[in-house]
Amino acid sequence: MIPFHNQKKEETMQNRTRNGGWSPYLAGALLGLLAVLSVYATTQLLGKTNYLGASTTFVRAAGYLGQMFSAEHVAANEYFLKTRVVVDWQFMLITGIFIGALISSVSDRSFRFEAVPPTWQKRFGPSTGKRALGAFFGGIVAMVGARMADGCPSGHGLSGMMQLSVSAFVSLLMFFSVGVVVAAFVYKRRS
Repeated sequence: MIPFHNQKKEETMQNRTRNGGWSPYLAGALLGLLAVLSVYATTQLLGKTNYLGASTTFVRAAGYLGQMFSAEHVAANEYFLKTRVVVDWQFMLITGIFIGALISSVSDRSFRFEAVPPTWQKRFGPSTGKRALGAFFGGIVAMVGARMADGCPSGHGLSGMMQLSVSAFVSLLMFFSVGVVVAAFVYKRRS
């Protein structure tokens, strides 16, 4: 039997995280609802065959930047002939994710500007230049990996798993296995 004051504290922990953030159960349920709604919207309303994903949007954004410097090069690029540089529903989804995350962090008072996260600072020091280089090259590796896997973890994890796709299970297994190994190597404990 849990004493009443501990029971109330336990119930509160189920609805909120320790730092006052959103409940992972509520966030997971909302994410599942978003996945179902996105399948309906993309297949029934838009007549498309692709589901929720994000990595193509970043490639298209790079195409937009490339057009500012050399529109002919982007127009002749084999990848952009197949994947047009357009603002589509995925592009708007990514914009919405940014805005939604901003609203969420402001509403639960966890928003703050942070050039160097504490975990990075503990391992590599307070240098913003070193952190910027790490983020830049990590982003390149992540994007190349997402293109090689024909989708990002959100695309494989949400859309692929929802369809019980074998390639999604294999991709997620690889994403997380390699992620754990790399994190253990990069953020290893100092003795």
